[in-house]
Amino acid sequence: MKTKLLGKIALFASVSFFALETNAQDATKNVKEKFTDERGKPSLIVFNEKSTYKNTDSEKAFREQLELKDNSSFAKTKSETDKLGFSHEKFQLFHQGIKVEFSTYTLHSKSGKLESMSGEFYQLENVNTRPVLSKQQALNSALKQIGAATYLWESPAEAKINDYQKPTGELVLLPLVDEDAKGKKTEQFRLAYKFDIYATNPVSRGDVYIDAITGATLFYNTTIKHLDEFSNDAKHNSVNKKSENNAATSFVIANADTRYSGSQSIQTTLSGSSYILADATRGNGVMTYNMKKGTSYTAAVNFTDVDNNWTAAEFNNVNKDNGALDAHWGAEKTYDYFSAVHGRNSYNNAGAAIKSYVHYSSNYNNAYWNGSVMTYGDGSGTGGFDILTSIDVAGHEIGHAVCTNTANLAYQQESGAMNEAFSDIWGACIEYYAAPNKQLWLIGEDIERRSGHLALRSMSNPKSEGQPDTYGGTNWISQTKCRPSSRNDYCGVHTNSGVLNHWFYILTEGKTGTNDKGSFYSVAGIGIDKAAKITYRLESVYLSANSTYANARTFGIQAATDLYGAGSPEVIATTNAFYAVGVGTAYSGSTAKTSAAKVASTETTNEAFVLYPNPATDVLSISIKENKSGSYKIYNSFGFELQNGKTSGGEINVSTLTKGIYFFELNNGQETIVKTFIKK
Repeated sequence: MKTKLLGKIALFASVSFFALETNAQDATKNVKEKFTDERGKPSLIVFNEKSTYKNTDSEKAFREQLELKDNSSFAKTKSETDKLGFSHEKFQLFHQGIKVEFSTYTLHSKSGKLESMSGEFYQLENVNTRPVLSKQQALNSALKQIGAATYLWESPAEAKINDYQKPTGELVLLPLVDEDAKGKKTEQFRLAYKFDIYATNPVSRGDVYIDAITGATLFYNTTIKHLDEFSNDAKHNSVNKKSENNAATSFVIANADTRYSGSQSIQTTLSGSSYILADATRGNGVMTYNMKKGTSYTAAVNFTDVDNNWTAAEFNNVNKDNGALDAHWGAEKTYDYFSAVHGRNSYNNAGAAIKSYVHYSSNYNNAYWNGSVMTYGDGSGTGGFDILTSIDVAGHEIGHAVCTNTANLAYQQESGAMNEAFSDIWGACIEYYAAPNKQLWLIGEDIERRSGHLALRSMSNPKSEGQPDTYGGTNWISQTKCRPSSRNDYCGVHTNSGVLNHWFYILTEGKTGTNDKGSFYSVAGIGIDKAAKITYRLESVYLSANSTYANARTFGIQAATDLYGAGSPEVIATTNAFYAVGVGTAYSGSTAKTSAAKVASTETTNEAFVLYPNPATDVLSISIKENKSGSYKIYNSFGFELQNGKTSGGEINVSTLTKGIYFFELNNGQETIVKTFIKK
């Protein structure tokens, strides 16, 4: 009986789809799952076994799946193959020949077949592509906005050492998202000039977007990221980078008495009669330099030792020179971790040299990746930090470089919070890899000197350092109507990062409890090795510039599925760890998806509730017998859950649903009842 009923419903759905939207049916025949973002645009499309898409069908896939218009196009920017044999081809969106900033889409193929596609897509129509301002006028506006006394390009030697040039300006279409009082988000596109501006007094570097029509500053995407909101030390000036050294005659393994991690083996180079902190065995090199409490990178010199035994007696001095040994060893171990565990060749996956500059300025409470090199301050001691060269700090900062070369998460709001969280996660993973006896779940505990603080952040107990452990919970910085700036930490990126930090902790260790939303959870941990593999795939393969926590959940589950299979303990743990931190629902047998057979088999004529109008447009009304409260879910005809919530009757917004047949499931606490409706 159920089989016959299922057949009737499936036929009804199939016929109705054809009648409503023939083209949509053609586009979905290859699709197993489709997920949309908060704007209703496809963020992840997984193809079924019968899909005919090949890895060479990029243009066809974009046209059919994204409904790409003739005046827009994608251009391939990168192609990589991972350990699982997947090929990932990343494409950049252009509209009328102008790049649409942040809009990238990646095709994931295996054995010549297109398996899935994911990214950030924008549909542009009637967009102004003619600038009013010249590039110079826009640059003048950008410089006025930054308001620095000096800029890096004013010192050609310093600029050269940083591979940096004065920006000429790139014309782009910048997507901006507005949110109304009810939380509904709409998008607009502004023609803008993009400038990579490196200021040296005070220090800052970031991409400044200037409206090409009005000259207004639209967005600042910072490149130099502070280790912590506390360490945003603006009183010191700087320039950037260092001079290269003479060719080496031999490369030698040395013993180093580091400041924070005891005696460790490092790679050095014999240069003349002295050994220097230069390693040519990893990628294009790992080099560490001494800025001598100055701010000029060209004035930096080598750290040297005559016998290649870098002892505490020599380097544990008033200048904290042994901190340089931590920086050098930390950079080496960071390279080793990504190479050995994730098969990544340096932060750019192309062997880029990792250069570290120690003793920057005086009492400087910060460490940062400036887009080219690492920079470490000595800290101010009591009330601030010790020299900021601990291994988790090194891993954190170089992790920002990894993010730039993978997901490129925009440094604002939720994407910026995840940018910070990924760096904390890599700091913890690298510390575990190189120094497993340290306090894994504390970030910066070695350098912390502030009263009342054990560390910068705690991944196991984010609230102990003022972060949230639940999305939208205690300590969460609201994103509603928040305009990102340095004054509000770009809408709380160092605060809200605690949610993803805690997700990783729970995924690794497991945890049972109740979160700030009142949801009870119980997660079985899978260990740090598996958790790290899922996280790396989430960041390097699936996330895009403006991804949200909701996107991270979708992609995290997909990453776990790629690695360990659908319905695996790893997929269950990934799903439930997100639920534990308040993102999405708990695992329910098929990762918040129900098969069409299951939905159809529960179809009944019970009049416990009525749906109207049917067909519906943007609003679906529900009348429930005796106004009993219940929970509802909406599935498409393929059985994939698209919407859920609580209701005791009234109106439900279905405006984001496309035309077609849907199943409405109501659970009133006693039974589950399913009805069909049509969205026209």
